[in-house]
Amino acid sequence: MENQILFTPLKLKNGAVIKNRFLKSAMSEGMANSKTNSPNELHVNLYRKWANGGTGLLITGNVMIDRQALGEPGNVVIEDERDMEMLKKWAEAGKENNTHIWMQINHPGKQAPKSVAKESVAPSAIEIQGDLKSGFVKPRELTKDEIKNLIKRFGKAAEIAKKSGFTGVQIHGAHGYLISQFLSSADNVRNDEYGGNIENRMRFLVDVYNEMREKVGKEFPIGLKINSSDFSNNGFTEEESIIVIKKMSEIGVDLIEISGGNYENSKMLSERGDNEKVFFIDYAKKVLSLIDTPIVVTGGFKKVETMQKAIEKEKISMIGIARPVVIYPNLPNEIKEGNISSVSLERLTTGFRGLDKKLGGLIGLSYYEQQIRRLAENKPVKIHRNAWSPLLFTILYHGKNALKPRRR
Repeated sequence: MENQILFTPLKLKNGAVIKNRFLKSAMSEGMANSKTNSPNELHVNLYRKWANGGTGLLITGNVMIDRQALGEPGNVVIEDERDMEMLKKWAEAGKENNTHIWMQINHPGKQAPKSVAKESVAPSAIEIQGDLKSGFVKPRELTKDEIKNLIKRFGKAAEIAKKSGFTGVQIHGAHGYLISQFLSSADNVRNDEYGGNIENRMRFLVDVYNEMREKVGKEFPIGLKINSSDFSNNGFTEEESIIVIKKMSEIGVDLIEISGGNYENSKMLSERGDNEKVFFIDYAKKVLSLIDTPIVVTGGFKKVETMQKAIEKEKISMIGIARPVVIYPNLPNEIKEGNISSVSLERLTTGFRGLDKKLGGLIGLSYYEQQIRRLAENKPVKIHRNAWSPLLFTILYHGKNALKPRRR
């Protein structure tokens, strides 16, 4: 079988085995209860569908650690065990068909939109800049006691994930959220042990990992999603990213997913269409020569042939796919059967070029949230190019404030 390499198991350093090389990368589901931020049967249905679609490892949409600090409408939040029974059902559904399901754990920091937050905190009191500035709450600088509290919260969420049956967790250290802010010298100008050189700026991430590891033990997988760079002036550089990845590999992180940007300078949202451009593959090749931790590359994969080459020739450990498994929830199964050789994603439009440019990534986010909900409601995806439909969907479920910027 030509694509057999994609279906060979991957054994992590801690002994966990993932049945194939497909990782469903995190996408915000936007389906939690708007008042309690609790998961529900929609999450259960959705992840059961994806598990039975053949993906080896499912990463959940970001689960926040503080109900006062949301990144998007409809975020799931874990502060304690109040939703334990539903979390167990969610995890059980995601483990069907011998699948791994890892909870992605996150905090937005200053990337907290006004539509869902009254205040925000960050490593330093530096506002989000540019056209999106008005959509976000001006942050205040975290105190050291607050930093310690947040580290405990990350650990508590990981502990609950394990207790409820998830097979691993992923730390979200990318895309402009709190950990990414600590790593970036553009966002972090502290003059204590959490700011300054890269060794200090990565301290928060290292402390979060160590707290999680203490809570879940050595054999429970902890992954990391990290930027190759944030592509901003005076921000987190590729050289610094390599330093952080080497450190995290040394202290025991089990799987590293490479991403990039911060939604203000996003390599992943800026290029869409039928032309295949696999993002971050060259960077990943540099990293692979320095560490022994498995690497996932997410973004841009459309052809099965390219996926195979990434595993076989480039020595990438897993293929990260997100939007393709929304449109094709059975994609790994279809690839295994030889029914699909490539995927195609539609480019949406309002019909007005200027409006398309202004709304940018929001159109895509809304469209895929719309399709995710259809999957969760056991309806077929509805492929179309009309941007107005997902925008109206967003207003229906989250109110008109959800049309304000959600991420940089």
